[in-house]
Amino acid sequence: MSSKSAKAVDMEDVKPLIGSSVDDGDAMEARFADLCKSRLSLDESVSRAAITLFRETKHLLLANMSVIGSGTPEEIERFWSAFVLYTVKRLREGKEKQESEENVFSLCQILRVTKLSVVDFFKEMPQFCLKAGHVLSGIYGANWEKGLETKELQANFVHLIHLSKYYKSAYMEFFIPTSFNDRKQISGSRSSGYVSDYHRFGWLLFLALRVHAFSRFKDLVTCTNGLVSILAILIIHIPVRFRNFNICTSQLLAKKSNRGVDILESLCLKYDTSKEELRVTMEKANKLIIDILKKKPFPASECKTESLENIYTEGLTYFEDLMEDKSLLSSLIMLEKDYDDAVHNKVELDERVFVNEGDSLLGTESLSGGAINLSSSKRKLEMITSPVKTITSPRSPLCSPMSPANSSFTGNSKFTPTPVSTAMTTAKWLRNVISPLPSNPSGELGRFFSSCDKDVTNEITRRASIILGAIFPNSYLGERSGTSVMDNLWAEQRKMEALKLYYRVLEAICRAESQPSNGNNVNSLLTNERFHRCMLACSAELVLATHKTVTMMFPAVLERTGITAYDLSKVIEGFVRHEESLPKELRRHLNNLEERLLESMAWEKGSSMYNSLIIAKPALAAEINRIGLLADPMPSLDAIAMNHNVPAAGLLPLPAIKHEISSDKNSGTPSPKRLCTEYRNVLVERNFFTSPTKDRVSSLKSRSAFQSAFASPTRPNPAGGGETCAEAGMNVFNSKILKLAAVRVRNLAERLHLSQQVVERVYFLVEQILSLKTTLFFNRHIDQIFLCSLYGVAKISQLNLTFKEIISSYRRQPHCKPQVFRSVFIAWPLTHHSGRTGKEHVDIITFYNEIFIPSVRPLLVDLDSGVFTSNHNRLEDNKIADGQCPGTPRACPFPSLPDMSPKKVSAGHNIYVSPLRSSKKDILLSPSSKSYYACIGESTHAYQSPSKDLKAINNHLNSGRKVCGKLNFEGLVSDSLVAGSLCPQNSSSIPSSSFTRLNLALKYEQPDA
Repeated sequence: MSSKSAKAVDMEDVKPLIGSSVDDGDAMEARFADLCKSRLSLDESVSRAAITLFRETKHLLLANMSVIGSGTPEEIERFWSAFVLYTVKRLREGKEKQESEENVFSLCQILRVTKLSVVDFFKEMPQFCLKAGHVLSGIYGANWEKGLETKELQANFVHLIHLSKYYKSAYMEFFIPTSFNDRKQISGSRSSGYVSDYHRFGWLLFLALRVHAFSRFKDLVTCTNGLVSILAILIIHIPVRFRNFNICTSQLLAKKSNRGVDILESLCLKYDTSKEELRVTMEKANKLIIDILKKKPFPASECKTESLENIYTEGLTYFEDLMEDKSLLSSLIMLEKDYDDAVHNKVELDERVFVNEGDSLLGTESLSGGAINLSSSKRKLEMITSPVKTITSPRSPLCSPMSPANSSFTGNSKFTPTPVSTAMTTAKWLRNVISPLPSNPSGELGRFFSSCDKDVTNEITRRASIILGAIFPNSYLGERSGTSVMDNLWAEQRKMEALKLYYRVLEAICRAESQPSNGNNVNSLLTNERFHRCMLACSAELVLATHKTVTMMFPAVLERTGITAYDLSKVIEGFVRHEESLPKELRRHLNNLEERLLESMAWEKGSSMYNSLIIAKPALAAEINRIGLLADPMPSLDAIAMNHNVPAAGLLPLPAIKHEISSDKNSGTPSPKRLCTEYRNVLVERNFFTSPTKDRVSSLKSRSAFQSAFASPTRPNPAGGGETCAEAGMNVFNSKILKLAAVRVRNLAERLHLSQQVVERVYFLVEQILSLKTTLFFNRHIDQIFLCSLYGVAKISQLNLTFKEIISSYRRQPHCKPQVFRSVFIAWPLTHHSGRTGKEHVDIITFYNEIFIPSVRPLLVDLDSGVFTSNHNRLEDNKIADGQCPGTPRACPFPSLPDMSPKKVSAGHNIYVSPLRSSKKDILLSPSSKSYYACIGESTHAYQSPSKDLKAINNHLNSGRKVCGKLNFEGLVSDSLVAGSLCPQNSSSIPSSSFTRLNLALKYEQPDA
């Protein structure tokens, strides 16, 4: 390459990060000080702490104007002020107690004075944590991020959004909106956002339940049970004239007998709740009415009132004047006061605002499940409520919509699925399928335990007790919120559910592994410590995901079990395969986890993937050790029990853990944390990144995938092929990376309207980087490599495509995270031309110019010159003895991907909907075929509603020849087939065009924030 071309790689026309019109830091600091004293009325000590943090971080604010918010200086300053105030409020509380009421302020107050919404705050807060992390560590210590609890607060916010919508929908179904003054129906109230006094009473009583009864585990399922119990109280107390149903004939309350309508049974049927749990929660709500509102309870069976007519009253409690005009207003005031007193300085978000959807603090009017083309505020809320939208992901779910495995738990036919109803349906599976199982190993599983070289029953039961005790501790958070009987009961129930699920799946795996085709040997698995911890972590995560807890969110189970993300990825596929009854939502959750593991978590510092990688490819050991990426040794069970206060009384001690890396008796492999340059003497280096379609991968799956995945990394692969278990594991791992790359490259290319030739080039470049320049993936998000590869291919293809356009399209992808293009990790080499040293995070353009292009330029040059195409027909058996492929690696064309499988959108009718690819929309909406399709936001006729569109289409189709017979969906492509079809096929080559000049220059352009 000429010197002119080499110089073109450098940044050109670097734009200043701050415009000349932006005030300097001193003026910003003065405005912030005025905000603390005048707007929030903070006392001197709190103001001083906030101003100090603002002063220490204002240089970061000035340097990152373009990556926060919309980029306007005034808005960015408001964001930074909110971040600093919230940080000081949260972290200062741990150092010193506030001495006066003047110090009391919450996140709600911060957001109101800075004129920001909750959605915007959560969306941008990660940038502040990333940029100011080193400053916060110096002031508040290394555990500052845990003290902020932003993830828990965000999850709580999302739950309340879903719960408030769920409650509103249920209330509007049962009752007529009314005004307190005239008690008349409010016309148009369903669309105006009006909230009646009865509606508000129910929400305030629910909040009282959350505060007084659900003190620690405010999970979504428990809260939904609380809302349903509140609904039952409203049904029997709100005057009959405000009901929206007839108690005798309505299908809303379907459980009827000659004794009357069974309210609790009917609500359990409608909302998939447990009658036992509903009755317990209702009793707690009744007690709150007695304690807070000072109402006298009466057995409903002894009361004669219109609202109790035709209702089976056995076991119900009635309060005579609870909903009367004379007492309702005072009850509302008392509930408001109780909430104020109970949560004073204890919560960041005033949960009463969620009953008012129009409150500007919420920042949005509605949630959309899975839509892509959203308005700005709506997109922001989707981003924080569902970081990975599974419905639009071609890799999920792992089963067909018609799968019999899910037919028993498809949800209530009367409701369109919502996050709350889906959680309740999944909880029903856990309650009906898993809870009835025994809490001890079955007879068959016990025989597997005793058939090992020694009986492992005691070891397995002790391990399960300690690990699950660490995940579901009875005393968790006790130092802050205290413990209660309900907390301990909740923890014990969840622990037993996870234990039963673990034994159930473990038995299925043992049964499969004991087959002659798998070697008829379960000893190696049942005696493997890491395998059991992964299985326990997966079981516990599914229980936590079912209940959607706020205090224990992934990846919390990894830390509490002592495993890494890469370890967990080894059992996800097998767990799904061996538990056929697993509901679709939990399969989807595991698929989401696997994508998170593949895209970033498995590449993070401390991942055990690097401990396998240095064995599979010793040449990378130096860079792995330089950055310090190796995982620490897995902690012992005793250490876990001590760290999490798990009682181990009555349990037999376990022998010392033998780490898998040293379990090979024939090798003297050192500790995983030791520098590993000596692995060159153990294995002959080879190019282990083979094609995903390689025979050994399918052989690995057909034989004992578990035994290979958890065996010593240096041992020969049981499936054969002349490779080690580390190499076999990395082959499987990288095949999944390439599958994910195929999907994401294809989807982004469709948004950018790129040709198939460009798509194939990008995919092949990513494959070559994974094989030959693996270090580019270290401690980074794989999308960062995809985006840079796309721009590099666009440059050599002479496309008129800017990085800004790529980022703009990427932002509309369902899996997009702003941190991907705003913050890329770099560990500067000591010999870098820029003279920069150490580790830092930069924007993606700086990464592209300074790191990506210098490393990938040879691959781009070969790709442009057609070298890979000329080597396409090189046979895999033309290899030298050490396993390396001579010459340039063979090109693998981009696979042909089928459409996603349709999703059933009606429980009562055979109606299915498939996501429409953008590349097909123009064809479908052509003048000749437009009348046959109805697309969201596009009507078949001007000023016509979608319902009329569908009716017109049905009439048009029904006017012709009738088609007899039942529709057959068996031929539809399933999502699992989509995921499986992502492996490249050896059917075509990548075309290459010749170019007169290779120009990889990137003009420095800030991507949209």
